[in-house]
Amino acid sequence: MQTMELKIAKIGNSRGIRIPTGVLRRYAFTDAAVMVEGVDGILLRPKRQADVKMSWTDTAAAMAASSEDWAEWEGVSDDGLADVPWNDDTPMVKKKKAPRKQS
Repeated sequence: MQTMELKIAKIGNSRGIRIPTGVLRRYAFTDAAVMVEGVDGILLRPKRQADVKMSWTDTAAAMAASSEDWAEWEGVSDDGLADVPWNDDTPMVKKKKAPRKQS
């Protein structure tokens, strides 16, 4: 990630910024963007259809291609889930007792 200064230009009664083509391409911006206002500033992200999701294969390929370090996920193997009796029919949550009738 790099920081760059962008000039604010007058566009009619509004203001706008020009985003470099390389940045638009890298983050898959097409014809619309979503602006999220936050405490620290604004976030621009490409508008995507809500129902479009990556397949597991595409997700795994994107994770493998990224330069992010996924080593911290290996710590999940030490979370104790291996000791849970998954095939046991014993309920994991105690059932609540029915309230006693008051006489």
